[in-house]
Amino acid sequence: MESAAQWLAGYDERLTRAAADAKAVSRSLSQVRGSATSPRGEVAVQVGPGGALEDIRLTPAARALEAEQLAKLILATAQQAQRTVGAQVVEIMAGYVGEGPSLDFVKEHLPPAAVREAEERRGPVDDDEYFANPEVIVR
Repeated sequence: MESAAQWLAGYDERLTRAAADAKAVSRSLSQVRGSATSPRGEVAVQVGPGGALEDIRLTPAARALEAEQLAKLILATAQQAQRTVGAQVVEIMAGYVGEGPSLDFVKEHLPPAAVREAEERRGPVDDDEYFANPEVIVR
């Protein structure tokens, strides 16, 4: 039977490991960026980890567009960059929490297109591989 001191030492070790993992994930997430360029190159954008617009570049060709057309193009391009960021977030979190309720929670807070993009990047989950090499889940 495990003594209280052994249990406490094991618990402390799990907490230390969880804190280190959380810091690593936080570092990874803070470095996530998404970029997109409009189909004809008039607009290029970059978004940060939360999907917020960080940079926008308009080429001279953008001047030829009507204001409403340009606004729609900027919005569509930014949304593509945000989907890229969302897909990266799903990939990072999947590596940390594995498939399951925690990852589902993350996916629920991302645009559906970002989740689809992440799933396309990762491919189907092979059940045999998943159960033979389960992800480490920190509780």
